[in-house]
Amino acid sequence: METLTHYRTCNLCEAMCGLKITVTDNTVTKIEGDKEDQFSRGHICPKAYGLKDIYEDKDRLKKPLRKTTSGEWEEVSWGAAYQTIVAKIKETQANYGNDAIGVYQGNPSIHNLGTMLYGPGFFKTLRTKNNYSATSTDQLPHHFASWLMFGHPLIIPIPDIDRTDFMLIIGGNPMASNGSMMSVPDVANRLRDIQKRGGKFMVIDPRKTETAVKADKHLFIRPGTDVYLLLSFIHILFSTDEVDLKTAEAYTVGVDRLRDLTVDYTPRKVSEITGVSVDDIYELVGEFTNAKSAVCYGRVGVSTQSFGGVCQWLINAINVLTGNCDAEGGAMFTLPAIDFIGNAKPKNRHNRWQSRIREFPEFISELPVACLAEEILTSGEGQIKMMFTSCGNPVLSTPNGGQLNKAFEQLDFYVAFDIYLNETTRHADIILPPATGLENSHYDITFHNLAVRNTSKYSPRLFEKSEGAKYDWEIYQELSCLLSGGSLEDFTPEQPEEKLKMGMKFGPYGLNFEEVKEAVHGIDLGAMKPQFPERLVSESKQLDIAPDLLVADLQRVSDTFDELTEKADDFLLIGRRHLRDNNSWMHNAPSLMKGRNRCTLQMNPNDAEYLQLVDKQSISVSSRVGQVELPLEITNNMMPGVVCMPHGYGHGKTGVQLDIANQHAGVSINDLTDDLVIDELTGNAAFSNVKVTVKAA
Repeated sequence: METLTHYRTCNLCEAMCGLKITVTDNTVTKIEGDKEDQFSRGHICPKAYGLKDIYEDKDRLKKPLRKTTSGEWEEVSWGAAYQTIVAKIKETQANYGNDAIGVYQGNPSIHNLGTMLYGPGFFKTLRTKNNYSATSTDQLPHHFASWLMFGHPLIIPIPDIDRTDFMLIIGGNPMASNGSMMSVPDVANRLRDIQKRGGKFMVIDPRKTETAVKADKHLFIRPGTDVYLLLSFIHILFSTDEVDLKTAEAYTVGVDRLRDLTVDYTPRKVSEITGVSVDDIYELVGEFTNAKSAVCYGRVGVSTQSFGGVCQWLINAINVLTGNCDAEGGAMFTLPAIDFIGNAKPKNRHNRWQSRIREFPEFISELPVACLAEEILTSGEGQIKMMFTSCGNPVLSTPNGGQLNKAFEQLDFYVAFDIYLNETTRHADIILPPATGLENSHYDITFHNLAVRNTSKYSPRLFEKSEGAKYDWEIYQELSCLLSGGSLEDFTPEQPEEKLKMGMKFGPYGLNFEEVKEAVHGIDLGAMKPQFPERLVSESKQLDIAPDLLVADLQRVSDTFDELTEKADDFLLIGRRHLRDNNSWMHNAPSLMKGRNRCTLQMNPNDAEYLQLVDKQSISVSSRVGQVELPLEITNNMMPGVVCMPHGYGHGKTGVQLDIANQHAGVSINDLTDDLVIDELTGNAAFSNVKVTVKAA
């Protein structure tokens, strides 16, 4: 009996937890937190155990599948699959143009090193403007605000949680997500440490989340109205003379302009529509400004609404105006070993082209995914005829999934890079499954850029890929080679480690890759340090606190105010996440899906009583685009007038049979979310304020 110990970073969410994996006779026998990990300090969450389930999953695809003319699936060689794909690309481009090919990249793409490094190169060779990703269902407003204020979409403010004295969390639930746009393992203890050192943390959310339960204070807020609370917060800062930019004053422009823009948003004016009392608004601002250090952090709840871009701008502005931007204990910025920013120059990244039907502007070379279905379904020049998806299940994860499901049915050809036959990939003509998880080496290119501390860690592969399988970096490079007219006979794909080696060598620390490999518990590069104005990407090295595009969108904010004061019988639907959930493909892991059904509609007791509904009753939920039925869960944790469903469910659609998924298949929240309800400025999906009606099934 041979036993070995393997150390690696878990790649199933953003937290980058260090794992200690025990392997006996080539079988994983134990997964535990690595107590010597420089970043995660031994923390582990249930998702880590899913790595074993996914590796051993009998449903996981390992060889290419091709759909026959009768609709059945058959295994096919890599060479035959490649040949068909390249021929279809050239045929589609010749007949309809480059933009007749669409690309969608799902969330797991950035959790896989090979896909992250080599997927973009392949997709770039397609020369299409129809690029979509999960970014516009999630964090796009963060990037939009950062680009306009700091000069680059990847200069993302990160809460300095380990040194702050007051943390305000709006629309975020880090105890369920392990942090998001803020890689922070062991977040529960880190939040508790704020309280232990005499500080506080506060949560504003339409639901009393797992994080809110542990907070010093929680305030309910009506979904979609966060923008008015934030404007009122800034109004109070100016009206009470609490603005103090500290060192940021020397390089910040637009402060007087912002003062004028917020003058009408008094607490009394916004209180009724937000549901937050005048006293609570003043107390909130007082707690924030009186703290030695403070940070405002807004996450998915404020990004996925009609004013997501403006919300993220105002959150950044609050941190700047109180002297808590680029300051210890405030919103700070990483300096990762592999640096995306480097010597970047200012450039336009917005509205270089528009979507064909609704003319939504591109941002960072992507169009809003809420437009994808209509670009497939609407005939005419530029109609999408062929699709590629990478690590994604957009039928379950994008607005109006039912419409997208119909759209995928009419494609001329569809190629999926995926390890599962799922609700989206069942429409594919060819599925190319890469080796996954424990078969891959790993380095978190993206999440080291979002971490609450500067660290670096490389994980070698634990198992060799199965016979006949290919790594994602092999697949993308080989397809690129063939598409450019090359031959695979004399072609050797570059391994990801080569790019890592160069990135570290020429990064800010000049790290030696071999030394990083030997540091199995990771390397601590220190706490975040102030970097402004040097880090700002603008010719003048200035921070613009009132950018023109964001200021212009305040007219839409003002116009909507009167609509929100009108009372309606509809409920507002929001999403939620559970510690065991992240992406829909994890629902095929037994260790993550055991226990009670989590796909329920949560509702306040007063609302349930008014509708004469009882707990666990089957209920019908309807929106403009669809209707679903699921069990009711009555809880005081919901704000009156608001209902809540988890995302990522809805497995078992026609043609998909996954054993674990069917155990608690649930229904998809995105059969209700509306592709016409989006943030018109950034194009981000507005999942957090969808009007629905609820009744007994």
